[in-house]
Amino acid sequence: MTAEFMFITFTIFFAGMIAVPLASRFGLGSVLGYLIAGIAIGPVLQWAGVDVIALQHFTEFGVVMMLFLIGLEMQPKVLWAMRARIFVMGGLQVTITTLAVMGVAMLFGLGWTIALAIGLIFALSSTAIVTQTLNEKGLMRSDGGQASFSVLLFQDIAVIPMLALIPLLALPELSAALHHGDDHGAGHGESALNLNMVEGLPGWQTALVTLAAVGLVIFAGRYLTGPIFRYVGRARLRELFVSTALMMVIAIALLMTMVGLSPALGTFLAGVVMANSEYRHELESDIAPFKGIFLGVFFITVGASIDFALLGENLALIVGLTVGLILLKCAVMLALGRTFRLAGGDKWLFALGLAQAGEFGFVLVSFTVANAVVPPAVADLLLLVVALSMLLTPALFILYDRIIAPRYSRQQERAADEIAPNSKIIIAGHGRFGGIVNRALQAADYQTTVVDYSSEQLAMLRRFGLSAYFGDATRPDLLHAAGIEEADVFVIAIDNKEAATELARYMAEHHPSVHVVARAIDRWHVYDLWRAGCRDIIRETYDSSIRAARSVFEVIGHSRDEAERLIGMFEEFDRKTMVETAQAFLDSDDPHSENSAYSVLIRENLETWEAELKESMKKARQKAE
Repeated sequence: MTAEFMFITFTIFFAGMIAVPLASRFGLGSVLGYLIAGIAIGPVLQWAGVDVIALQHFTEFGVVMMLFLIGLEMQPKVLWAMRARIFVMGGLQVTITTLAVMGVAMLFGLGWTIALAIGLIFALSSTAIVTQTLNEKGLMRSDGGQASFSVLLFQDIAVIPMLALIPLLALPELSAALHHGDDHGAGHGESALNLNMVEGLPGWQTALVTLAAVGLVIFAGRYLTGPIFRYVGRARLRELFVSTALMMVIAIALLMTMVGLSPALGTFLAGVVMANSEYRHELESDIAPFKGIFLGVFFITVGASIDFALLGENLALIVGLTVGLILLKCAVMLALGRTFRLAGGDKWLFALGLAQAGEFGFVLVSFTVANAVVPPAVADLLLLVVALSMLLTPALFILYDRIIAPRYSRQQERAADEIAPNSKIIIAGHGRFGGIVNRALQAADYQTTVVDYSSEQLAMLRRFGLSAYFGDATRPDLLHAAGIEEADVFVIAIDNKEAATELARYMAEHHPSVHVVARAIDRWHVYDLWRAGCRDIIRETYDSSIRAARSVFEVIGHSRDEAERLIGMFEEFDRKTMVETAQAFLDSDDPHSENSAYSVLIRENLETWEAELKESMKKARQKAE
């Protein structure tokens, strides 16, 4: 390892460490922070002689890992349910955007072959930026997030035929110049390793090899993952398990590359196959840190790849092309969103989220130059447009968060369902938490009114005969339509912490007679809900943790009654101290500060509380013995 390598690595990580927390603090998101870091260190990397584009191709492995993790979160039946959006919406997006960009390029005087190649390049969007941002903001499960992901998935599939089509667009004059340049370099690189398994094969043989590779990925994911990890697990070495998980992802990506498929698409498919595996969560925890590092460096290289000298010489043209591309893609996405009946806010999330060019654009631009399709001078401008459009994407998400989303949270383009209030129990949110509450109540023959913002989720519920209504439960008019004035119980089971807290505050102020049961994401959320006026707060993982601790007591020799007694004592003590600390949190202007009433209470009593709890549990054990 050379000093130069360590200097470059330090520079990249140091820039990310400084820029990302600052960007997150100002609400700009981590992606924009990484991009800014890349812009800042671009001159340093150039001075150090770093091939930023080569580094970028290497760190694109973060996109591969990200899609593998997304696949692990998806059941095959969920993916099958999305097939219409993936192939119909995605296909229309790629086709319409390609033709629209091609038409504009021809108006600029470019030949149809060059214009078509540019259309193919700009039809793609950034899987890395969009998926990362949707996950960060908790928007992936929304209708707009699901539509965006469906189109991104089709774009990854579309890269394959694009790579096959582009060489057919070669220009004779560019081909001659390219071959002339190759003649000067004859004799070099003849022994280079070539792992392409389909090069030179007829079309039907290529198809067979490709299908065989996909079949191998599915077979290995379903039948070989378990035995491999059980074998590795016998060594009881954490690092071996991590390296095996990385090896599997790399092997799938390599196989897909060898047969001419997108490695990201292949690893996504493998993730879907492994979604039901007993090792799913272990794979997620092992790969997630590496995914984050690779993606972070990838975003930094995007920022560092901007050629400011060329940008300065053609500033008006490049900025105009970038803004024009974003507006054109927004128009296409909005039209598709309306066609596929996306609600107002989701339609704009879909349009703004996919308005940029994507990281595969860098690959395709280089590919078009190598295949004599696009002149190098034009390609340099295209690279800048791709990079700038990606740089502007976080700003588009900020526009959505601060201007568009608040507007549609009050006035949605799709009207909420007409609700016939026939229940004294209202449940806001029907996910993994609210769904169980609803099932238990209905099993006991109680009528409930369920309100959820995801039309796809509700459509699925209705297919199984469950009654649910579309709407934003944070809207006072919808709560009124649901019969909040006559309700006895209101269950807050929505995923968004801030929205849940605001909803609890609204209920405490305007409907204090309604008993509110609120789901808390974590301990800090308990305090926020308490401050908002809610007094029946359920920590989402608390009861399962208590049951796990009870099982441990039984395993180590306690009877069921003894275990119940010990756990009951712990619960009583934990709830008592939780109320005390929550009240101190309520009395503090800034509970997180070192000198707040909450912090002082914890510092002064933590040791006493722990000693008191241990003494009580000790007496309970002695009594049992």
